[in-house]
Amino acid sequence: MTLGIAMISLLMLLGKQLQDKFAKNISGIDLVVGAKGSPLQLILSSVYQIDNPTGNVYLDDVAAIAQNPLVKEMIPLSMGDNYQGFRIIGTNKKYFEHFKTKIASGKMFKGNLEVVLGASTAQNANLKVGDTFASSHGLDSEGEKHAENNYKVVGILEYNNSVVDNLILTSLNSVWNIHEHKDEHHEEEAADSTIKREITSAIIKFRSPMGMMTMPRNINQNSKLQAAVPAIEVNRLFELLGIGIEGLQFLAAVIMLISGISVFVSLYNSLKERKYEMALMLSMGASRTRLFLMLLLEGIILSLLGFIAGIALSRIGIYLISNALSKKFHFDVSQFSLQTGEIYLFVGALLVGILAAAIPSIGIYRINISKTLATE
Repeated sequence: MTLGIAMISLLMLLGKQLQDKFAKNISGIDLVVGAKGSPLQLILSSVYQIDNPTGNVYLDDVAAIAQNPLVKEMIPLSMGDNYQGFRIIGTNKKYFEHFKTKIASGKMFKGNLEVVLGASTAQNANLKVGDTFASSHGLDSEGEKHAENNYKVVGILEYNNSVVDNLILTSLNSVWNIHEHKDEHHEEEAADSTIKREITSAIIKFRSPMGMMTMPRNINQNSKLQAAVPAIEVNRLFELLGIGIEGLQFLAAVIMLISGISVFVSLYNSLKERKYEMALMLSMGASRTRLFLMLLLEGIILSLLGFIAGIALSRIGIYLISNALSKKFHFDVSQFSLQTGEIYLFVGALLVGILAAAIPSIGIYRINISKTLATE
């Protein structure tokens, strides 16, 4: 009973939090534009920051798309470095406006190599306003450090319950300046890069649904860029995950059914073993209905204990999963509040216990008192 309850409860908690997190982070984002490759990879890397980017694109190419009258807003993103595994994202103030962030301490970045930290980043990386640090190349902490230039923390954001909480945000110029070539052999290339600046991707918002209907296909067919619609890719991802979750929920339901049979067998055997005891109680004045309810209560108590233990076990599971996701992806799923579905699960567990206990308990009404006392 505990195992079945724990599995169903864990899947409810995990599924609900993942859907909420994914839905919150794509809210208001109509399109993501980046390098050719997997559209899902583009969404995961640009919106959720949990995958590698598909590559870089020229800012001018993306800016040309932003000039389309159907486009309301374009938010550029440039990535490639990290600090202790926390991604450093070059962007502009529109990114902060999109996620409705607020400064908890310090100020917004203005100068070169100034950064603003998400709340979780500041806490877990042990950074505060005024601190400086050297970034590492790549998206994991094992990359080569840019020791010649240090970023300076000028602000820390309030907890936002979005992907922003786990990021280090700075200006596009800061990211470009960190990666500029200092070698004399690359002076010409560096000079040219001021014209052909690169970004990783861009978030696009449309003025009307017409943009969603026409622009993605046009970009994919007639340019070197790739356009991915977050809503479509996330729905596709959850369809795939849904198959696995439904399969596990079916398995958990089977385990609960088996637990009901186990309660039935246990109480049936218990009734056989306690037949003499029951007959003695009946001879001393106890009613058959009272004994029936007593055995029924046993089944209910077993189910109740199974439910409580299962809920506790599911919370331990969520805690362990949250720690693992936080370390690997900086993705938090640590909400432990009781879900609406778990109330129905509680009712279901009680019904299993009642039905499993009621069938063997009916045997109370068939006990022959004198015969049982004489033979047992």
